[in-house]
Amino acid sequence: MKVKLVMIGKTDLDYIKSGIAEYEKRLSFYIPFSSIVIQDIKNTKKLNENQQKQKEGELILDQIKDGDYIVLLDEKGKEYSSVEFSGFVEKQMIAGTKNLVFIIGGPYGFSEDVYSRAKSKLALSKMTFSHQMVRLIFMEQLYRAMTIIRGEPYHHQ
Repeated sequence: MKVKLVMIGKTDLDYIKSGIAEYEKRLSFYIPFSSIVIQDIKNTKKLNENQQKQKEGELILDQIKDGDYIVLLDEKGKEYSSVEFSGFVEKQMIAGTKNLVFIIGGPYGFSEDVYSRAKSKLALSKMTFSHQMVRLIFMEQLYRAMTIIRGEPYHHQ
């Protein structure tokens, strides 16, 4: 199974870039992993919230294929413990999912077209995090899931 993370907007903060790079490197020992950064929409001041979500949605949908299993990182998504999330990932592996794609949207969420394409929604917490922090937190949790699946001592219960 391949895992891909699609994100709107670049990561500006060096310490977050460094953390993301570290977890990308760690993940490469477990699964084929890639990340795609979609550039921020230009001239958003001329767009209302729905127009911005629509434009971002078109760019997101360009990055996914018909057979991809899409999971949106969304505040209204299902919350998992780390062990439960590892079970979700392992279930996708066992089911023969070829491409598991996680998507972090823009500041207003996702367009209806993107929501209708998704198979699942995932919330990292009831708390709100910056989009940049979400990237790092998610990467760490994906890495943690891989170590749990392999029975490695990274995660403690």
